[in-house]
Amino acid sequence: LTVLNAGRRYLKAEDLSGKVFVTSGLGGMSGAQAKAAVIAGCVGIIAEVDEAALLKRHKQGWLMEISNNLDHCIARLRDARKNKIALSLGYHGNVVDLWERLVYELDTTGELLVDLGSDQTSCHNPFSGGYYPVQLGFEEAKQLLSTNPGKFRTLVQESLKRQVAAINRLADKGMFFWDYGNAFLLEAQRAGADVEKKGANKTEFRYPSYVQHIMG
Repeated sequence: LTVLNAGRRYLKAEDLSGKVFVTSGLGGMSGAQAKAAVIAGCVGIIAEVDEAALLKRHKQGWLMEISNNLDHCIARLRDARKNKIALSLGYHGNVVDLWERLVYELDTTGELLVDLGSDQTSCHNPFSGGYYPVQLGFEEAKQLLSTNPGKFRTLVQESLKRQVAAINRLADKGMFFWDYGNAFLLEAQRAGADVEKKGANKTEFRYPSYVQHIMG
């Protein structure tokens, strides 16, 4: 319902075939995102750093494909988008790399390859394993978290700023991003990312919340 309503509200579209939804997280509640994309008829690319979560969703049949190669992900995205094929593709990697690759594609080809975007990392708990920084691999990040939590926190905040910078760039070209109620925008703001709504008070963000704007 969230994906369908986002399409209705922001894309003015009842039919999401050929539309692309990019997000992250295939763990607990976020695991439904892959299935939701296919039910809605769109192309869903979902990033996840933990291979166990990807394999679990794939085994369940909720996730159609898995790849750790961004070139392959972009090629599959383009093909499914062009042919209006419903697809859920799990990218085994960090969502920041995925967002930045989409910016690269925009800059080099002029193509905006994503229509809808969100995030379902556990940003209510970003410094204890709910969000993994792009600068490190999954195992390396887990090691740092246990040995130097202060450094881990700094890397998480730098990663959040990079993620928001990429999202902002794509949103400026017409992608619609929303907050999934996971404290992503709040933690991004605390990290110093550019998420405040221009001309509004500091508690308002430039991107909407799914509760008020989409499900409401």
